[in-house]
Amino acid sequence: MARGAHINSSDRVFFELIAQTTTCNPFSDERTELDAKIVGHQVEMFSEAHLNEVTQAVSVRVEHLERRGLAHLSRYSGRDRQLMQTIFLFGLFHEYCRELDALTLEQARRGTPSAQVKFAGEILARMARHGIGAVEAVRFFSIFYQLRRAYYFVARGLIGRSRCMREFRRHLWQNVFTQDVTLYEQSLWNRMEDFSTLLLGETGTGKGAAAAAIGRSGYIPFDPKRGCFIESFMQGFTPLNLSQFPETLIESELFGHRKGAFTGAVEAHEGVLARCSPHGAIFLDEIGEVSGPVQIKLLQVLQERIFCPVGSHDPVRFRGRVIAATNRSIEALHSGKLFREDFFYRLCSDVIHVPPLRQRLEEEPGELRQLIEHLLTGMMGEEGRALAAKIESAIGRAVGQNYSWPGNVRELEQAIRRILLTGSYAARAALKATAPRDQLIAGIDSEQISADDLLRAYCKMLYEKYGSYEAVGRRAQLDRRTVKKHLNQQATARD
Repeated sequence: MARGAHINSSDRVFFELIAQTTTCNPFSDERTELDAKIVGHQVEMFSEAHLNEVTQAVSVRVEHLERRGLAHLSRYSGRDRQLMQTIFLFGLFHEYCRELDALTLEQARRGTPSAQVKFAGEILARMARHGIGAVEAVRFFSIFYQLRRAYYFVARGLIGRSRCMREFRRHLWQNVFTQDVTLYEQSLWNRMEDFSTLLLGETGTGKGAAAAAIGRSGYIPFDPKRGCFIESFMQGFTPLNLSQFPETLIESELFGHRKGAFTGAVEAHEGVLARCSPHGAIFLDEIGEVSGPVQIKLLQVLQERIFCPVGSHDPVRFRGRVIAATNRSIEALHSGKLFREDFFYRLCSDVIHVPPLRQRLEEEPGELRQLIEHLLTGMMGEEGRALAAKIESAIGRAVGQNYSWPGNVRELEQAIRRILLTGSYAARAALKATAPRDQLIAGIDSEQISADDLLRAYCKMLYEKYGSYEAVGRRAQLDRRTVKKHLNQQATARD
């Protein structure tokens, strides 16, 4: 086909607006404003109705171009060619959103085996009819799946209309696709392993769910010969809670060990770093618990992408992303009491704060009902929604309107379970929600605190101030293991 076609002025204005939406974070206010400008009226974030309006408007214009023989990239050059490719891809992506969502659900159900993609041939053929080359089409299809998968996990897994949750979702999307989607698509889609992430938030806020949304939203290439993606996103996310292992085993769980590396190592063990997929991520929860020597080894992983199993000098390459989380404050991390400075700065390519439930409810009280419905649906299926009003009423009677939810979403989930079982919920005592120093003084003043509780509260107070088991042990004249035991007991008693 001969070049020389030009986009008319009416189509150009409309297509330029569409092009702006494709580079815009879907969880941003900017995207909502753009969508409203395109459809000509106010729209609501997450509304499928206005997206259908936009998609239909694009389809009508593309069909008009097809009837005139102008729906092929070879007819255009320069900016017009770039714009037309964007329009073709935008229309195809939104037309197949339902199929992509169904694929995500099917893959989640299947687990590790990669699901067949029955509609792949059709969508690749349609790209070809618009003049998109075969290699490019396969990559665009892989990005289609990544975009829709990420939207699915962020929008449906991390709900809430509060301002802090909207900002949280916007930040998560940016963590996956960067602040410039065009730059990501052109240069970074296969280089994201270099960007590590640190999630900060109180216990029970949902750091694990946020890590899973990031870890399961990575780019996975499509294999047209096999008719499926080269691996499952369920295989690509590997979580590890570091606080559940004693100090002596953390290195083995992270880096693996060779047979005979230490007493009890009767066979070789593959650590979480070796098990991580090149297209996935590892999630290191409670990263604030790792010692200085382990931080040094992790620093080598982050800087050089290599590690050695315990008892071996043979380097192994690590190719996934690292996502870490802690409930410690950014001030405590910066102080050098928890993290080596070089480790902290290499770990935090991006720092994401997970908002506490009390902030969410202060900004949007109706979010409590939304969360109750979401949690009930997860427990019982769609029929759980019918119980939401009853559960919300029981929670209101139990805790009142100004309860601070110290256990966050995790506490809310357990409150729902307890109400389903017993019909009521006993909120945590006010003393439990106070600072460790205040608990300690209040217990002494009331003469109602046991020696064990006194020691646990003292250890907790020191730990929040100094940030390490060793520092607490020196001041309380206790060994590290005893300090950790008392702190774990304090956390269990608090929950």
